Amino acid sequence: MTTPAFPITRIVKRDGNIVAYDRDRIATAIFKAAASVGGVDRELSIKIALQVEDRLLDVYGPTSTPSVEEIQDIVEEVLIKTGHVKTAKAYIVYRHDRSMQRAGRDAKMEATDNIPYKKIYEVLRWNMDHGCETVDGLNGIISRGDLPELIHACDERYSAEVADGAQKVIERLDDVRIVIIAGPSSSGKTTTTIKMGESLKAAGKELVAINIDHYFFDLEMHPVDEFGDYDYETPQALDLSLINQHLYALLEGKTIKTPHYDFKTGKRTLDVHELSLGPNQILLIDSLHGLYDAMTSAIPSSKKFRLYIETLGQLRDSHGNFMRWADNRLMRRMIRDSWHRNLQPLQTLAHWHYVRRSELKNIIPFIGTVDHVVNSAMPYEIPILKARLFHYFPEAMKLYKDEPKRQDAYIRARRIFELLNGLVPVEDDSPVPLNSLIREFIGGSQYKY
Repeated sequence: MTTPAFPITRIVKRDGNIVAYDRDRIATAIFKAAASVGGVDRELSIKIALQVEDRLLDVYGPTSTPSVEEIQDIVEEVLIKTGHVKTAKAYIVYRHDRSMQRAGRDAKMEATDNIPYKKIYEVLRWNMDHGCETVDGLNGIISRGDLPELIHACDERYSAEVADGAQKVIERLDDVRIVIIAGPSSSGKTTTTIKMGESLKAAGKELVAINIDHYFFDLEMHPVDEFGDYDYETPQALDLSLINQHLYALLEGKTIKTPHYDFKTGKRTLDVHELSLGPNQILLIDSLHGLYDAMTSAIPSSKKFRLYIETLGQLRDSHGNFMRWADNRLMRRMIRDSWHRNLQPLQTLAHWHYVRRSELKNIIPFIGTVDHVVNSAMPYEIPILKARLFHYFPEAMKLYKDEPKRQDAYIRARRIFELLNGLVPVEDDSPVPLNSLIREFIGGSQYKY
């Protein structure tokens, strides 16, 4: 029997935006709370969500537009009245913790400006000027055959931002010995490192890259998460002590031999790749954790230039919901992992929880310390990524919907599915230049990674 449509069709988010009402989001929140105290029945969560709707109609009426907070109040009330006391307590604690996290983030942003608001506004204005700030706008560009022009404009904009960063390094050449290209997973650090090298050649500086990935411990020494998955994303998976020893030795003019790490075997071999710095050479570090202080603590700050890269995309769907930056990067990584780390796309999706956790702990807090910010989001990449990945998301939604420990994966899959659903996919990536950042993820680059 089909559940009748709920007459309340819109809600007010915390930021004031009005979005479509979604019963499944309420059911998922209840299910996550229940799962935290041992519950495993998603169907029961759906039934409680229907009871929440009945109560919403009683309190606010069928033509109302309740807020997220008001809905959460009703959820707590219904859980308690229907005897689900443990779930209600878990839901209340989770809600409180989220509120405290938001308050902490807001206070921190005000103090350190971790979120580059000016940069985000520039990105939005650029997208609007090029007609690609919405899914509908992208569809129009594709239907008119104008995607190659957008690809050219995006790559040109990104290259200019990297060149601006290189100019800042040139202005500090008397002091800078290390350039750090840092950012969260799949933001495009490796390509940006290469392009920084190209830009700085004109200043007579030869750039030498050190591959931090080779400093991973053997896989069995990595920390594991609550699912028993090995965690590549934490800085504790890297030999930070050896990194600092080698960085200090390099700046002292000594020759080192870096390790070599094989991702397919999970094994590290010491003393493999010889590396040294000449008087006109600058070391480049392309690393997920380049801003993490313990990675370069042996080097004075004056000798380091920190560049932060992130997919600061400003693309929204027909409901006004912006695509999350992390979702953009997740799709990139789902493709790259399949050919670089021998992982299937659904494995990457399921493991993304510890990627995000490590980013929030070990990367985001240090954004306020950087010298330059680069936006690596390319609006044209989303329809190209859709053509390669879209079929995985319905599969993931079905696979993880009733799995208590994989609700984060279900929510991510559903969110990406909803944004991509109305977007025209693009199979042909031939207009993407061989030196484009996107080639780092979809393959076919002229660079060696």
